[in-house]
Amino acid sequence: MPAGSVPAMNTPDRTPWVIAGVALAGLLAVLLIMVARDSRVAPAQASVAAIPASQPVEAPPDISNMSARERFNALYNRVMRAAQSGDEATVSRFTPMALVAYSQLDTVDADARYHAALLKVHTGNADAARALGDTIAAQDPGHLFGFVVRGTVARFRKDEKELSRAYSGFLKQYDQEIKLERPEYSEHQTSLNDFRKAALAASPGSGGGS
Repeated sequence: MPAGSVPAMNTPDRTPWVIAGVALAGLLAVLLIMVARDSRVAPAQASVAAIPASQPVEAPPDISNMSARERFNALYNRVMRAAQSGDEATVSRFTPMALVAYSQLDTVDADARYHAALLKVHTGNADAARALGDTIAAQDPGHLFGFVVRGTVARFRKDEKELSRAYSGFLKQYDQEIKLERPEYSEHQTSLNDFRKAALAASPGSGGGS
């Protein structure tokens, strides 16, 4: 060793540690990116999984906690809405369910028979619908629903004579019946008004009859 020179200290080579540190930092950065990406993707995947693959256009109403009458009314209303919009598939799907619910009723009144009769007309079972109308008339001869059912069946069958008799009986009883303020009349006021307008238009002297 030359005189006056300071002996070199035996310092360890830090290069491997530097390389390892850089590699570890890079690995942590990659892990952070992956975690951040997964945190964004996971909720999106969960939200997609929550969407049914095939959502039916017309799902059945939730009738699990309803009474027998409430089930029948809910299914009847679904069928009527579908019929008014021309959705024959829904009519065909829910009408049998509604009629089963009707058969399970503990008590049957004119309103329930009226609903069932309209359901049967929509399925083409005019004889059964007419029978229900006859039952309404037999139990309460003045009840407007008896005339409406008979008239509806007559229109379905294109029976002008029977339709004329239904119109005539309806108009004869209308004023007296409306004064009774039956709850079912209020519920179906629009249908009664429509039937009355048709009856008045078809009555002699109205200009709309034959």
